[in-house]
Amino acid sequence: MIRKMEAMDHDVVMDIWLHGNLAAHSFLSPTYWKKQYAMVSQAIQEAEVYVYEENGAVVGFVGLQDTYIAGIFVSEAMQNRGIGKKLMDELKKHKTILHLHVYEKNEKALRFYQREHFTILTKENDAEINVQVYHLMWKA
Repeated sequence: MIRKMEAMDHDVVMDIWLHGNLAAHSFLSPTYWKKQYAMVSQAIQEAEVYVYEENGAVVGFVGLQDTYIAGIFVSEAMQNRGIGKKLMDELKKHKTILHLHVYEKNEKALRFYQREHFTILTKENDAEINVQVYHLMWKA
């Protein structure tokens, strides 16, 4: 079931966020994500966040700021079961345009977004961490 995030979901959402980033971005230091934790924890409370709940447990989520997908994450144990697609389909019901950034080295995420018909608009260097980043967009 997909629903809007509630305050009680915050800790599990942040746990999924941290573990998801550590697993997907082995090319970055774990310290980088741990330094981002407090900022993301605050931002997530202000964003439009939808969670995917299965058997009473939150196992994935997507964070949205207007038409910008700040992140889509599924717990490692629940990946490859269509949950990310279901979350994306929910966003597409309500938006006619979506955009996001994804690291070039995060090939699994890039393939997912391309399967979802996102197109690459630009490629640039994230100077803070010296990693190439794609800006992608989807239009209805």
